[in-house]
Order: sequence, then structure tokens, then C-alpha cells
Amino acid sequence: MWIDERGSEVLPLSECRRLLAVAANQHHHGHLGIPTDDAPVVLPLDFGVHGGDVVLQVGEGLFERMRGHLVAFQVDNSTTGPAWSDVDDEGRWSVLVRGPATEVDPGAVGHGLPEPRVAEPGHRVVEVRADVVTGRRIRTTFVPPDGSGR
Repeated sequence: MWIDERGSEVLPLSECRRLLAVAANQHHHGHLGIPTDDAPVVLPLDFGVHGGDVVLQVGEGLFERMRGHLVAFQVDNSTTGPAWSDVDDEGRWSVLVRGPATEVDPGAVGHGLPEPRVAEPGHRVVEVRADVVTGRRIRTTFVPPDGSGR
């Protein structure tokens, strides 16, 4: 286990992919970061997972802003239950996916389609290719990198 300088456990790729799939199956929403001319924009979105990549359903405006660009998608469970309590310290995690956004055929995604909970989710299905996947398990008590305690 690798602990970073802030005391968070750095998750292996396999665990990041597992947590991403679990979050999609449990209908968590994530946050999509897209570039703009002025500053990045971060939007909450429902998502699915297909072949390890993130699948989103978006409208025309958002599609035009993200198509062909590198984007970031983040999901976590750090807001479930009492925030930052010691009761469920092991369960707090965050996964970040970075890669290009491309339109995909909804039929090719199958069961990986998201289940949007907004009135007008849009008709474009976009896949964020998981080129870079990182994750952390967040702890409220510091565990030094050598595991020795304080």
C-alpha cells in the first residue's frame, strides 16, 4: 500500500476501475471537467461505464465544447453518510479519469449507458477514454508512509 504525503492511500488501477463500476451501478453522479477559453468548467453528471471507459449522455452545447478535447471525470463517495466521520473512514474514496471525449453509438455501449436523473439529459452519448486513471482512499487519521503511526 502506498500512502501519499497527505496521508491518503493511493489506489491501484484495478481498485480504481472496480470503484468506478460500483459507483456507476449505484447511480452516483460524478463531475466532468472540460476546458473552455476562459477557465475550466466542472459539471455534475450521471454516468455509466463501458469497457473501463466513462460514458455520459449530454446535450448539443456541452457536446460541442467537449468533443475532441481532453477532459477529466471524477467520482467519489466522500459525501455519503456523516461527512468525514471516523465511523466509515475506510470507505471514503475518489477516482479520477482523464482522456479524450468522443461520441459513440448508444447501441455499442449497451448496458453501460448512464441513467440520467435530469429532465433534459441530451441525446449525444460520449465516451471519456480512460487513458489516465488515478484514485485515493481518503483517511481522516494520518498514516505515515512507513505505516508506523505518530
